[in-house]
Parts: sequence; C-alpha cells; structure tokens
Amino acid sequence: MLLATALVALSLAGCARRAADPNALWEIVHGQCVPGQQMHGDPAPCVEVDLRDGVGRGYAVLKDLRGPTQFLLIPTARITGIESPALLAPDAPNYFAAAWQARTYVDERAGRALPRDDLSLAINSVFARSQDQLHIHIDCIRADVRDTLRQYAGQIGEHWAPLAPPLAGHRYLAIRVSGEQLGQANPFKLLADGVPGARQDMGRHTLVVAGATFDGQPGFIILDDHADRAAGDRGGGEWLQDHHCALARDGSAAGSSGRTSRSEAAARNQD
Repeated sequence: MLLATALVALSLAGCARRAADPNALWEIVHGQCVPGQQMHGDPAPCVEVDLRDGVGRGYAVLKDLRGPTQFLLIPTARITGIESPALLAPDAPNYFAAAWQARTYVDERAGRALPRDDLSLAINSVFARSQDQLHIHIDCIRADVRDTLRQYAGQIGEHWAPLAPPLAGHRYLAIRVSGEQLGQANPFKLLADGVPGARQDMGRHTLVVAGATFDGQPGFIILDDHADRAAGDRGGGEWLQDHHCALARDGSAAGSSGRTSRSEAAARNQD
C-alpha cells in the first residue's frame, strides 16, 4: 500500500513538472502508452492505444485530469497540431472519426449513454494550445451551445456559411454532415477545401464537431473559427465544451473504471 501511494505521488509530481512542457503529451503517448501496448498489451496510462494500421497511423486515448468526462485523442505519429500538412495528405487518417468513436469513454464516465448532441470534439488553434502534439478534446458540449445549435440546425447547410448567433462570444462558420459516423467526412479536409484561404493558414483555425440530428436523421455540425488575436480571439474551440459536463448531471453520477482511474494521474493538458 505504501509503495502504491509513493508511486502515485511520484507520478503526480512528474505531471506537475511537465505541465508547462509542450511535449508532455507526446512523451506520455510515445514513451509510455505505445510501448506498454506493444510489449504488454497494456496502454496505461492511456485507456486505449489503437495500432491496427501501424504506429504511424495509430492513435491513443488519454483521460485528461480536468473534469470528470474529458478525454483526448492523440495520434501515435509525431504531428504538432492543426497546422500540420500531414493531416491533409490523401491517405491521412481521419482522427476526428476515431475521436467520435471514443466518445463512449465519456459515456462511461457520465454513467449513461449521452444523446449525440450532448457530445463534442474540439481542436484548438496554435494560439490556444499549450501542447505541440495534435490532440482532439472529447467531452460534453456547453448546454447553451447545444441549445443554440438545435435552434439553428435547420439553417445550417452542406456548404460553409456564417452561423447567425455567436457561440461563447465568438463568430463561427458552420457546415452540416450527414451520417451516424463521420466516415469519409474529415473535418480537417472539409475546412482546407471549403473555406477560402484556410489551407494556407490552418494553424489559425479551430474546429469543433458537435453531434446533431437533422429531420430525425443523425449527423454532425462542424464549426470553424479563425483566430484574431487583435480582437482577443485565440481560436479556442474547446471553449464550446463543458469540462464539468452539466448535461450529464440529471443522470447517474460519473462512473470510473480501473483503467480510467490509473490514467487520471498521467497528464493534464493545459489548453
């Protein structure tokens, strides 16, 4: 018992030292999660490592320490962030599709299966992140954002267009995608191909994917904001998420598993 307590204390101390290290997530995934999965079939401190398509195309899922339900999807390849040209390669993995599949970890922590429009995925611009390893935030959406998207869903089409109301005080472009899963709809490529100038300026953009329902059919609303530091907008799509997951409070208390509790002491992403 004393040994276990000491190990946890050392892990937390290491986490604190690395909190300002922009390579902390990469060190955890590359140095711990991937080797653990390869050698022992144990991805800890991650909850999952998927290497079916090889390390260069795989991903890890890690519990973020902030909030009861937030997880991060992190490529097992060295990819700095949204600005990386590798994300727009013809054969690039659809990391957002994998992140949506990983929403079940949020459900587990919430203690129930959440409606699809309660859930969201977000990646921040280069100005609103602290980590230089691509990571997609998986968590509940803010209740006010969900309600606004429900109200305006009928006005969102299949081409990028401004969303009428601001979200969390910022103006977003929006596009709809149909389907239960993201499939071939890769938000990085939809942004680069659909918004003028985005391909040459990806680092200033932030993307948020929200589950949605259109006329009774499942789909997604994808949101894009462009950072404008002079106007105080750092391009933090994560601000549309609720890391306290208020939408789950009317259900069961957040649950946990042995693997999740181990991973909670692994890393805190500071975005």
